[in-house]
Amino acid sequence: MDTPEQILSMLVAINSINPELVPGGRGEAEIARFIADWMERAGLEVHLEEPLPGRPNVVAIARGSGGGKSLMLNGHMDTVGVVGMTQPHEPHVRDGRLYGRGAYDMKAGLAACMLAVKNAKQKNLRGDVILTAVMDEEYAGLGTMDIAKRYHADAAIVAEFTEMNLILAHKGFVWLDVETTGIAAHGSQPELGIDAIAKMGSMLVELEKLDQTLRSHPPHKWLGNGSLHASLINGGRELSSYPDRCQLSIERRTLPGETPEMVEAEVREIIQRLQSTDPSFKAQVRRGIDRSPMETPEDSPIVKVVKESAKKVLKHTPEITGVPFWTDAATLWTAGIPSILFGPSGAGAHAIEEWVDLQSVDDCAKIYLEAAVEFCK
Repeated sequence: MDTPEQILSMLVAINSINPELVPGGRGEAEIARFIADWMERAGLEVHLEEPLPGRPNVVAIARGSGGGKSLMLNGHMDTVGVVGMTQPHEPHVRDGRLYGRGAYDMKAGLAACMLAVKNAKQKNLRGDVILTAVMDEEYAGLGTMDIAKRYHADAAIVAEFTEMNLILAHKGFVWLDVETTGIAAHGSQPELGIDAIAKMGSMLVELEKLDQTLRSHPPHKWLGNGSLHASLINGGRELSSYPDRCQLSIERRTLPGETPEMVEAEVREIIQRLQSTDPSFKAQVRRGIDRSPMETPEDSPIVKVVKESAKKVLKHTPEITGVPFWTDAATLWTAGIPSILFGPSGAGAHAIEEWVDLQSVDDCAKIYLEAAVEFCK
């Protein structure tokens, strides 16, 4: 009989570095085949689907008898890189902790989901219990975006590490590029040139003011305030020339209720204000990738079920809170699937030393199963 430790060890031993993050990374094909084979041996209905060539999702379904609600358990298979780590794909256990790349983020949660869905098949539930093991969460979230187009469920648990807390909300983000334009000229002829980099300075000052304003607003009860920062900047041609362009990339972290359109409008308003006081200021803004924030109401049925299931297993009520980072839960939430995050304890996500508490993995598997039994009965 496979234990959480055995399953997790096998998952960690498989290199599944996201190739978008690390050129030449192995990707998810090998780990997806392992999960699919394991779930098929457990007697589940299994599908392999490729959002990108050679990079599959795995969907494994414990079909119910009909008439019950369906529950999705979601976890990502890809990991970040391993620079600085020694033997990152040779899992080892010490003092109740399992070490290795992906152990915490988030193969532990994935292992717990696999066990829960396998065991749900034996419970004669009316509703379906669905495992979605997804690719690409660490980069663009394409795996769960593809799942949301193909599958629906009445609720979802995303098994990211949460320190056994019940997470109902997280921030989103919007990426924007701002480009100022000037006039190129020889450095000895200032009367001919307009310095695009200097013009960007005015933009930076105003963006800093906007960030300060955002942080002064009444905070969200779990997420605090929205924020904005300058991430990347480049421009100019050589030391002896006036630069005719400067490009700034900025990131805006958003709260529930804030949209990409609202964020873009904030920046456009700054540009218009600067143009009104400086006729030589010319700039444009372009919106890049954005991902939604999410917030599931506390009175949602899935929240009540997971809270009671966790209390039954842990002998105490989990803390309800939010996290500042974005997750795949927002994609499912946007698709109309009430979603929460609940997962194991540990440390070292994206760090040189990464580990997960094995007792918490075992507890999560029991909590997911208990939640499935109650939700899908």
